Amino acid sequence: MGTKAQNHVKFAHWIPNVSGGLVVSKIPQRTDWGLQYNVKLAKIAEEVGFEYALTQIRFMGSYGAEYQHDSLIFSTALLANTESINIVTGILPGMFHPGVIAKHGATADQIFNGRWAINVVSGWYRREYDALGVQWLEHDERYVRSQEFIEILRGAWSDDDFSYRGKYWQIDGYTLKPKPLVIPGRPMPEIFQGGNSLAAQRMAAAVSDWYFMNGNSLEGFKEQINNVSKMAAARGRKVKFIANAFVIARDTEAEAKSELERIIRSADTEAVEKFRVAVKEAGQSTKEGKGMWAKSTSRDLVQYNDGFKTNLIGTPEQIASQIHELGRIGVDAILCGFLHFHEETRFFGERVIPLVREMEDAASVKRSANG
Repeated sequence: MGTKAQNHVKFAHWIPNVSGGLVVSKIPQRTDWGLQYNVKLAKIAEEVGFEYALTQIRFMGSYGAEYQHDSLIFSTALLANTESINIVTGILPGMFHPGVIAKHGATADQIFNGRWAINVVSGWYRREYDALGVQWLEHDERYVRSQEFIEILRGAWSDDDFSYRGKYWQIDGYTLKPKPLVIPGRPMPEIFQGGNSLAAQRMAAAVSDWYFMNGNSLEGFKEQINNVSKMAAARGRKVKFIANAFVIARDTEAEAKSELERIIRSADTEAVEKFRVAVKEAGQSTKEGKGMWAKSTSRDLVQYNDGFKTNLIGTPEQIASQIHELGRIGVDAILCGFLHFHEETRFFGERVIPLVREMEDAASVKRSANG
């Protein structure tokens, strides 16, 4: 498939609602997992041009994230304290019933004027499931369960007297009122999902609005975008793409690269190794060997969603140029993580986003001139 016409890339930020920040490193971070810090962060993000923020879903401490706030409750607290940003709530289908989340989501969507969204996380941390006595499924089956979860969300949000017969859930005459708001261009809350495997890509093509990609090279992103887009088109659907990136924007390239090396030198090597072992089943064990983290090195895993690979590390000009290239190959949004969230989110919004917009506008003028 060819590249699509350049639209304005959207920007999202990770919500640090778990302790330890976004890197498994002992480097000092001016980032906090509490509510007041995150309310201020969301307001900064709104002010400087971010449109989405994503909560993390954890039930138990792991790999530098000893403490964690519940994603659903934390999301609604942030929505209550913001005006325009969309909050994407991480949910684990194995831990929640889809009819209950449909109810939670419809209520949040009504109260907060259509700004609630959901990230359906199929799960990688088996210890949480074992501790709570929830069945742990084989890799591809987790995506079957997640697809059913989304099909039930959509059905409950759309139809009265909704029934469903699936492998993991059966619904019999469920009527949800009120349903989510009907907003032009957005008939129901947006649904995000992640995963690099073919099972994840098939699921995204079938039911999701957004496909979340771990950090990667331009070619790696392009391959995923082309695969999912082709499968979605066969179903008469379109999927949008959001790429993870750990951003280190500094006045000079040397400063940015030096900061990266400081983060990696200070890595919590024991935690990184435990994480690498835990996520092996999510990647290398898939039939095609292309799951999340399948090719991640220990250096990559210091940022646990491969955020260094996206290469948003350098000067504002260098980062803006890379983002423009990502947009050109079909990335619709960038999910940003930072070392020091307040200061760096503002710096990114004031110094990088305007450069991206200039590049996008110049490319649009050039396309128009060329017919």
